[in-house]
Amino acid sequence: MTFVREEFFTLPDAPSNLLRHLWIPLADGTRLAARVWLPAAGSRPAPAVLEYIPYRKNDATAARDNSLHARFAEAGYAAVRVDLRGSGDSDGLMLDEYAQQELADGVEVIDWLARQPWCDGNVGMIGKSWGGFNGLQIAALRPAALKAVVTVCSTDDRYADDVHYTGGSLIASEMLPWASTMLAYNARPADPAVVGDDWREQWLRRMADTPVYVEEWLRHQARDAYWKHGSVCEDFGAIQAPVLAVGGWYDPYCGAVLRLLEGLDVPVRGLVGPWAHTYPHQAEPGPAIDFHAEVVRWFDQFLRGRDSGALDDPALRVWMPEWAVPGSDRDVRPGRWVAEESWPSPRIERRAYALGGESAGTAAGSDPLRARAAHLDSTRMIGTAGGSWLQFGDAAGQFGPQGGDDGLSHTFTTVPLDESAEILGVPTVTLRVSADGPDAQLAVRLNDVAPDGSSRLVTRGLLNLTHRDGHEVPQALEPGRAYDVTVPLVATAHSFAPGHRIRVAVSASYWPLAWPSPRPVTVTLHPAPSAALHLPVRPASADDAKLRPYGVPLPDLPAPLRQSPGVTGRRVEHDPVSGTTAVTLRVDDGEFTDLADGAWRRTDSVDRFTLTEGDPHSALVQCERTEEGGRGDWSWKVVTVSHMSADAEAFTVTNTITAHEGDDRVYHRTTEAVIPRRGV
Repeated sequence: MTFVREEFFTLPDAPSNLLRHLWIPLADGTRLAARVWLPAAGSRPAPAVLEYIPYRKNDATAARDNSLHARFAEAGYAAVRVDLRGSGDSDGLMLDEYAQQELADGVEVIDWLARQPWCDGNVGMIGKSWGGFNGLQIAALRPAALKAVVTVCSTDDRYADDVHYTGGSLIASEMLPWASTMLAYNARPADPAVVGDDWREQWLRRMADTPVYVEEWLRHQARDAYWKHGSVCEDFGAIQAPVLAVGGWYDPYCGAVLRLLEGLDVPVRGLVGPWAHTYPHQAEPGPAIDFHAEVVRWFDQFLRGRDSGALDDPALRVWMPEWAVPGSDRDVRPGRWVAEESWPSPRIERRAYALGGESAGTAAGSDPLRARAAHLDSTRMIGTAGGSWLQFGDAAGQFGPQGGDDGLSHTFTTVPLDESAEILGVPTVTLRVSADGPDAQLAVRLNDVAPDGSSRLVTRGLLNLTHRDGHEVPQALEPGRAYDVTVPLVATAHSFAPGHRIRVAVSASYWPLAWPSPRPVTVTLHPAPSAALHLPVRPASADDAKLRPYGVPLPDLPAPLRQSPGVTGRRVEHDPVSGTTAVTLRVDDGEFTDLADGAWRRTDSVDRFTLTEGDPHSALVQCERTEEGGRGDWSWKVVTVSHMSADAEAFTVTNTITAHEGDDRVYHRTTEAVIPRRGV
């Protein structure tokens, strides 16, 4: 093996040796940069645990990496954190998310790890989000040494269940912001102290040649081969490594946990907490858990061959949330842990609440939800209380009270419940609809209404009505024709208390989560016997009180890292004269410093979403990212500015990168793409 510097940084009382920089050679001559936490010498060789992501091991995720991997080393594992090709200090270009090259590299990395003298030949993968995605995707390629996977906040379906599209609708609050983030991330330079004197040439080449991801995502507006690549739901049988699937109810990827439990034919367990898009030991809202212990139990079972009790756990364990005033549960969400021994669970009943028809049954203690013909205007300003689609636990991303959006939507509400009703699974809403144009969409929210009338979001879903029969071949609506459509909502768990009411709110617009329909359109909801809310109702179980308790998170092990507090904010501004509403989201991550070598980094992002009521073509998303860092007298700064707009026929996206080394501007580029709309 080759070290940039033969440097072991061992802190007092630290249980592992840290290899700060390690090159992993690939067959084509590319080198991937890694950081390795080795267990104590007496524990080697040991199984290796790999996290394989594009976020820069040196700074961007250094503190989080230490919180995870140092504990794995303490437990006797060789923990390895690798930057993807084209990211951090690794060679090459990163051409897209989950490209075939990325997955092939990952297979090589696993093989290389298995052959190291400090590895016993067994490898596990762990990752959140990107690393959770590619853990499943690489498992489907069946590298011989990969014996187990822990996937956190990830998905099995890249089209239907990611931050680009959902229900066939374009996720305005996430697609360009995420693409803008990756544009800035990909424009950051490698560390000269690691890669050597050609760092500047590598930096300029990376900025010039790495594609603008959003352009490719917009060229694939339906579920085609582009999205099927990397979607492991296309062939669950390809995965033969045991999988621990983890999610949070505040995270839109949580439904993948249920689908993996149902689809995989390997040992699999599911865990869903009250969390957002975070690791459970750092989770917001809480309660957080000792996630390291759960992961070590899983890896001990399948990497070491020990009977750790991991297979004695129920198939699915979840947090059952209870009512809380929105905003009061930012730190801890009220509720309790519950479990199902198998999934799908035979105990869970699909219960129908009629939306104005005779054929659907109702829950005990409720009346049918009342329905009448309703006309929904696609240009109404509805959705500013929805928060972000992808939430990280900060207050700025959380949703607010739903009463205002409810008042602008068409709602169906039960009478107060006589007894509690708990749900676990995927609610669906079936409606009979027509539209006066060929393109339209629906946003459906499921809310919990307290006795005082306050309304809390439980879950939601979008459906592009041109995708009513599937996402592969959109079909225009025939104006005036009525269709029966079903809108799946994001998987959830929730306990509706006695005296509370269940509400369904339906709208034809939901900004800034959903990009507006191409033209103004009126959607009509028709009373119909088939119209119903279908809830997965879970009966109470005395076994829930007997569940093995989770431990509390352990403190991070010592590391020479310092992170200053960041700042987040969300502002909603409405101009009643113009009818324009602007939502601004700002996230400043603070400053990171590695005290071992003096490297520092700061990042700041601003997203602005504007829309004028009555004019779908006024929709505009503007994103600005600032990344800067350095060491000593070396410093760099990257600023990206991205805009996305659309008329009835096409999307227009512009992206600008400006880079400085010290005070000197060394790179500037602006690109523009006009991409036809195809039923979106």
